[in-house]
Amino acid sequence: MRLAYAMAKDCLPRYSSKVSRKDFSLPQLFGCLAVKEQLKRSYRGAEALLRDCPDWCREIELTRVPDHNTLCRAAKYLLRGRCVNRILDLVVQWAAQQRLLHLGSDPLAVDSTSYESHHVSRHYERRCHDTRRRMRAKDAEKGRIRTRSQTLRRLPKLGIGVATGCHLVICLWTGTGAGADHPHFRTVVGDARRRIPCGRWKVVADAGYDSEAAHLWAREEMGLISVIPPEHGRPRKDGGPPGGRWRRQMKRQLASKASRKRCLYTRRWQVETVNSMMKRNLSSALAGKTAWSRKRDMMLKTLTHDLMVLRPRGSRQSRTLQLS
Repeated sequence: MRLAYAMAKDCLPRYSSKVSRKDFSLPQLFGCLAVKEQLKRSYRGAEALLRDCPDWCREIELTRVPDHNTLCRAAKYLLRGRCVNRILDLVVQWAAQQRLLHLGSDPLAVDSTSYESHHVSRHYERRCHDTRRRMRAKDAEKGRIRTRSQTLRRLPKLGIGVATGCHLVICLWTGTGAGADHPHFRTVVGDARRRIPCGRWKVVADAGYDSEAAHLWAREEMGLISVIPPEHGRPRKDGGPPGGRWRRQMKRQLASKASRKRCLYTRRWQVETVNSMMKRNLSSALAGKTAWSRKRDMMLKTLTHDLMVLRPRGSRQSRTLQLS
C-alpha cells in the first residue's frame, strides 16, 4: 500500500480536477485499490477492511476511509490508459535504476491469457464440460454444426510483455474475445520499446504471433531481435521451408533444443510463470459485469502484480527514492 501510494504520488496528479472536493487524493485512492486487489476484496469489503485498519490509513495520510462508491469511481478514472501508462513508465524507470530488467541477457517475453468473466466452482466447470461433450455428440449424430458461443466472444483477454529477468510486466493490452494473438503484437512490443528505448534486446513469443510482417516491424522499425517459431498457418505440401526471409531463419534457428536454448527462446516460459502467478495470487476470475470493467480489473491485477514484485526490493526505499 505504501509503495502504491509512493509511485502514484510521483506520476499522477494529486486530484482529478481543480474543482474536485479534495477529500481524497488520487495516490491515496490508488493505494486503497492496490490493497483491495491484493487481498481479493470487493469495493465494500475494501471499505470495511480499511475501517478496521486505521494504521494502514495513517501510512498514506488518510484522515478518513473512502466509501465503496468513491473507490469504484476512482477505479474508473485511475484505470484508464493514460494513468496506467504513467504508472508502468514509472515501474520501468524504477526497475532500471535498481538494475532489475537485465534485457541484455534476458529477453522480453510476450504472451496472452484469458480470465474468467465470473466466479465459478470446480464442480460447475466439470458439469459444464460434461454437458458440452454430450451436446457435441448429439450434434454429430444429427449432422448439426454449432457456432462459437457467446462465452468465447465475451471472454476477457490480457496480453502482456514480461522482463524475464525479474518477472515484471512492463507493457499490457486488454481485449475481449478468444481471437488471434498477432493483432496486439505491435501494441505490446511498441509500448515496451517506448519505455526502454536503448539497446537491441530480444523479443520472444509463441507461434500465435508468427508472421513475416511482425519480424520486419520488430527488426527493421523497432531495432529489436524477434524470435518466434514459424508454425502459424498451413505447412507446405512439399515439406519445404516456410515463406519469408525471417521465418526461414527462425526455422533453422529453432531446429534443435540446443539452438533454442542458445537463442534464449527457452526463456519464453517465464511469461507463462507470470500468468500463473497473477492468477494464483490475485484470482483468475473478474468481478466486473461489463467489458470495460473487466478490462479495468485486468489492468489493476497487472499493476498490483508489479507492486508485489517490487515490494521486497523497494519497500525500504520507497520513502526516500524520488523519481521524476
